[in-house]
Amino acid sequence: MGLLTIFVLAVFVGFEVVSKVSSTLHTPLMSGANAIHGVVLVGAILITGVSSGPAQITLGLIAIVLGTVNMVGGFVVTDRMLRMFSARRGEERR
Repeated sequence: MGLLTIFVLAVFVGFEVVSKVSSTLHTPLMSGANAIHGVVLVGAILITGVSSGPAQITLGLIAIVLGTVNMVGGFVVTDRMLRMFSARRGEERR
């Protein structure tokens, strides 16, 4: 019950913190989040590598796939935002 309480509080605090970020700080925040997601992905790979049961391996593989999608998606969004701010006059935006 204690872990569920911590999880729910973390969701609320995370939502409040992220919703208050201005758009000019979003790109640096995403870069930091991408680094954190990379660490989480490495942790998921390490834990899955030492798992023994089929349920643990399945959950580990799901964690790896979701972590990879999250990290790659963050890099794609960051790249698009940086291209939006770095476009110069006369250049065509992608």
